[in-house]
Amino acid sequence: MAALINLSVADNQLMASLVGERDRYVRAVEDAFEATVLIRGNEISLQGAQADEAATVFKELILILERGQALEPQSVMDAIDMVSADQRPSEILTDSVLTTVRGKPVRPRTAGQKQYLDAIRKNIVTFGIGPAGTGKSWLAVASAVRALQEHKVERILLTRPAVEAGERLGYLPGDLMSKVDPYLRPLYDALNDMVGPEGANKLFERNVVEVAPLAFMRGRTLNDSFIILDEAQNTTPEQMMMFLTRIGFNSRAVITGDTTQVDVAGGRSGLKGVERILTGIEGLEFVRLTSADVVRHRIVQQIVDAYAEHEFKRDRK
Repeated sequence: MAALINLSVADNQLMASLVGERDRYVRAVEDAFEATVLIRGNEISLQGAQADEAATVFKELILILERGQALEPQSVMDAIDMVSADQRPSEILTDSVLTTVRGKPVRPRTAGQKQYLDAIRKNIVTFGIGPAGTGKSWLAVASAVRALQEHKVERILLTRPAVEAGERLGYLPGDLMSKVDPYLRPLYDALNDMVGPEGANKLFERNVVEVAPLAFMRGRTLNDSFIILDEAQNTTPEQMMMFLTRIGFNSRAVITGDTTQVDVAGGRSGLKGVERILTGIEGLEFVRLTSADVVRHRIVQQIVDAYAEHEFKRDRK
């Protein structure tokens, strides 16, 4: 017979948050593991082949609640996935970058995202490489806004190579902002989420946030800045070197990209092979995110895995 595990919860309010409305979080744990969960007052009893894993989830959720963070259905599911992967959700899900203008905390949701954020905090240059939906740009913008709020930098600079994803958009009317807007829209959206449209407009008006095509970086030295180079897989090797040599004093840079989505002519991506060139430089770190770090709809993770398997089989032929 499987061993019986008993957990005690400190008070009624904590227990109510732990089990969720109509015990939905208890059912989520039971569905994820081969374990039966029984609630009596402030006691949780678990039995089954995976009772240990289920108990670990509850222990981690208790730690999250004790650190002042409310539980949500998604965070409970994230915690279950992390425990299944032998990770500590209480160390990952309680790391808050900032709170958006709508009062929503920006936090890592996977171990890979936590590693990415830690790398941004401690390094001058951080490369975040991984598939779509892993939060590369979102977390980079959040980190930039946090650095600006804490007066660690004086401005944020957003840049991206103006390379079209397999389509020809043709002539784009308007001023510089209008012309680069389609390419930088994901970064605008993230900034709007962080500080709100009105706050973002004020930052642009005061030139605290600047956007520019990558080609406009040549000849500049960027001091006291948080610089984000998005879609770096579409740089050429020459552009990548040019960008990296723009970094000035008291600045930090985050370079994001996905080497499976190269649209640059001839496939000469400045992101491919750069890790081999730059590994070993102090203050520079590469973080590779995977399908396990995809935080969009679960089907996105499955699509990423399917394409990766297809590429692997094709390369072996």
